[in-house]
Amino acid sequence: MKFTSMTENTGAIPSTESELQGTVRRIVEQNMPGSVSTLTDLVRIPSVSWDAFDRAFVAQSADAVASLLEQTGAFDSVIVSQAETPEGSLGQPAVLASRAAKNGRPTVLLYAHHDVQPPGDDADWESAPYEPTIRGDRLYGRGASDDKAGVVSHIASVRALVEATSNEFDLGLVVFIEGEEEFGSRSFSAFLDKHRDQLEADVIVVADSDNWNVDTPALTISLRGNVTFKLTVRTLEHASHSGMFGGAAPDAMLAAVRLLASLHGDDGSVAVEGLVGSDGATPDYPESQLANEAGFVGGVTSIGRGSILSRLWFQPAITVTGIDAPSVANASNTLLPQVAVRISSRIAPGQKASDAFEAIESHLRQHAPFGATIEISDVDLGDAFLVDTTGWAVREAKTAMKDGWGVDPVDTGIGGSIPFISDLARVFPSAQILVTGVEDPDTRAHSPNESQHLGVLKRAILSEAFLLARLNGRTLAELSE
Repeated sequence: MKFTSMTENTGAIPSTESELQGTVRRIVEQNMPGSVSTLTDLVRIPSVSWDAFDRAFVAQSADAVASLLEQTGAFDSVIVSQAETPEGSLGQPAVLASRAAKNGRPTVLLYAHHDVQPPGDDADWESAPYEPTIRGDRLYGRGASDDKAGVVSHIASVRALVEATSNEFDLGLVVFIEGEEEFGSRSFSAFLDKHRDQLEADVIVVADSDNWNVDTPALTISLRGNVTFKLTVRTLEHASHSGMFGGAAPDAMLAAVRLLASLHGDDGSVAVEGLVGSDGATPDYPESQLANEAGFVGGVTSIGRGSILSRLWFQPAITVTGIDAPSVANASNTLLPQVAVRISSRIAPGQKASDAFEAIESHLRQHAPFGATIEISDVDLGDAFLVDTTGWAVREAKTAMKDGWGVDPVDTGIGGSIPFISDLARVFPSAQILVTGVEDPDTRAHSPNESQHLGVLKRAILSEAFLLARLNGRTLAELSE
C-alpha cells in the first residue's frame, strides 16, 4: 500500500507562520485524492479484532499502516509490536512510530486505532461493508470513520508538515495506532509499560471522537466510563415442556426479563441505587434533533430525565446489547433453563467504574426473581474522564480547529467511552490530552452503513496539520508562558 502525494517539494521552507499555514493548506488540499485513496485501501482490510475473527487481517492492517508511516519519511523508527493481555495471551498488533524533539520543541503523540467492529449482517448494508463506496459526500464502509479515517488524518497531517518544511522540523512526533480498541484495549496497559519511553509526550491527540456536525468541529472534554459483562440467569436444571409445566415452573426467560426490567424506571431512567450522575453545562439540543440523529421510528420518545445532552454526557445508562436464546425460527414449546445477556453500562464522569460495577452487581443479586441463580462473567471496566481545559494544548488546538474549519469549535461531552484515556493519564500524568475526531452525527459508527464525510476528513486533516505546524514553531517554554 502506498500513500500517494500530489505535491512536489520545491525546497523552499516558508519563513513566516502565515506562509507556512498557506503552504500546509495547499498541500492538504492537493493531497486529498491520495488521502481518500489511502482510506479506501485500509477499509478493504477486514481488521476485526474480536476473538472470533481471523487475526491475520489485523496483522495485515498493522503492516499496511506501518508502511504508510514509513513512506512519510518523518520518523526515526517505525515498528509493529504486541503486548500481553491480563489473561496472558498476546494482544493484537499495534504500530508505533517516533521522531525525537529538537531545540526545546514539544513532543506530540497522535493516537488512533486500525481495528474495526464486526460488520453485522451484510444484508443491512447498502453496499458491501469492506468494499468502500462513495455516495455523495460520504465514503461508506466498515471502519471508514471509526477509526481508519483517524489513522489517515494523522498520516496526512504528518505528511503535510514534512512536505511544507522539507522534513526539516524540530517537533517531536509519536504515532501510536492501536490494534484492539474495539475489543476492549485489553493489552493497552501492558503496551504502555512496554513502550513507555517511546510513548512519552507533552501532548496526546486522540482522534477517536465526534464533531458537532459536518460544518462545526468539536473538542471532547468529558467521556463516560463503561462497565460491560455477561449475565447468565438460571432457573431450571433442564428444559421442560411449556404445556406441562408452564404457569408453575419459572422459566429463565421470564426471570431474565423481570430482572432486566428492574434496571430502569417507568421513564426509562436508570434505577440502580449507587449509580450517580454529574453536572455540566450543555449546548441546546432539542428532542427533534435526537430523534433525527438516532433514527426514532413512529411515535417513539426519548427516555430519562433532564436535558437531552445531560442524559448523554453526564448520566449513567444501561443497555442490553446481546442475548443468547433460541431464535424465533428455532423456538420450541419449551421452558428455557437458562438465558445469557450482554450488558453495557455507561458511567458518568466522577464515578469510578469499579464502584459502578459493585452497585449494578448488588442490584442484580438483590432483584433476581423466583430464586433464580445469576452468574456474572467476562467483566470489562473503564473509567470516565474529564479533560483539563486550562492548559496551552487546548488553546493551541482550538486555534488550529478554527483555522481548519473556519468556525470556532464546540466543547462537548460524549456518551460513549474511550476507557484507555484513563490509562494514558495514569502513565503520563503531565501530558495534556486532546480528544478530537473525524465522526459526525450521521457517521453511524458500529452500525451498518458506517460512513466518513469527506469534507469533515479534509477539515480534520487541516486542523491537525495546522496544530503540528503551530507547535513546531514554539518551544515548550514559550507555550507555557
